[in-house]
Amino acid sequence: MDFSLSPQLAALRDRVRAFVADEIIPMEKDARQTAHGPTEELRRELIAKAKKAELLSAHVSPEYGGLGLDHRSKAVFFEEAGYSMLGPVALNIFAPDEGNMHLMEVVATREQKERWLRPLAAGETRSCFCMTEPDPGAGSDPSMLQTIAVRDGDDFVINGRKWFITGAEGAAFAIIMAKLEDGRATMFLSDMDRPGITVERSMDTLDHCFPGGHGVVRFDNLRVPATDILGELGEGFKYAQVRLSPARLTHCMRWLGAARRAHDIATDYARRRQAFGKPLGSHEGVGFMLADNEMDLHAARLAIWHTAWVLDQGELGIHESSMAKVIASEAAWRVVDRCVQILGGQGVTGETVVARIFADMRAFRIYDGPSEVHRWSIAKRVMKGLAGPQAAK
Repeated sequence: MDFSLSPQLAALRDRVRAFVADEIIPMEKDARQTAHGPTEELRRELIAKAKKAELLSAHVSPEYGGLGLDHRSKAVFFEEAGYSMLGPVALNIFAPDEGNMHLMEVVATREQKERWLRPLAAGETRSCFCMTEPDPGAGSDPSMLQTIAVRDGDDFVINGRKWFITGAEGAAFAIIMAKLEDGRATMFLSDMDRPGITVERSMDTLDHCFPGGHGVVRFDNLRVPATDILGELGEGFKYAQVRLSPARLTHCMRWLGAARRAHDIATDYARRRQAFGKPLGSHEGVGFMLADNEMDLHAARLAIWHTAWVLDQGELGIHESSMAKVIASEAAWRVVDRCVQILGGQGVTGETVVARIFADMRAFRIYDGPSEVHRWSIAKRVMKGLAGPQAAK
């Protein structure tokens, strides 16, 4: 496997790195960042900067205004974007929109792409993905889906309640997972201003980086025409896998960039700060933490790049993406936790961005599947002989 970057990809990496440093990091203290994410005004201002730089929606095909990057190229691009918590927002590659764009490119009809994908890829709208439900509904176990879609002539009538729906407040449309009367899951597209959709509230969470926050959404006799089914009737769980493997991997890419940012800040501090007669980083207790950070960042990047390669071979990468999600989320968390420790008092204040990264990153070990669920899934494949290079393809 060749780990070198092509001249074109290296140049793109440098462009994104310079863009984030020059245009985005200076905006990190903008007052339009709220407890429920950047305001729409701020998001549009950031989007305009990326559009001017011709760096918008890099994962989307050129037909819909993107750069058409493959997964390996996205690994490089998204890490650079994630170096600022506002970077993915500016470049229009933040969750859930990035995953929704990918899913629609693969599954949606031409008419659906024109109606919903094209303005989303242009940064003109936002979306949400309505899957997770309050107890006793679907969470890590999608088979517990409670939201029901009942056929009524040429329409489906949807009833249910979702929560932790990222970006719900202010979203133009939703992808809704609901089960039919026979128990099969189906995805539906719906404008959020249709009668029958209510965003009850935005939930208070540790993270503040997602536009629209995390909402509670209720469906009361929401009527969706059959033409707005996403993909085939009853194939919702299959399409969820099409979305989830790449989407959980892009989470890893973005958060790797954030962890690298924290590490760079802590390293700079350890070089400058004097304690007990020498630079802080010269003390083994601190130097070893920096060394552990380097190893965790390296291991996470290798896992991400390998999984990206698997996806680029046309595989679903379910096993590989589960491993990468656990490796990257836990490694990145360790890195940022060590950075807080190295920075001491500055690590728990707003003097640096590390405290913000720390709070935002904690949920990464839960989003797109908790580590425990991925370990359980990995173990099942190991027991069945479906894991590792020796497994039959």
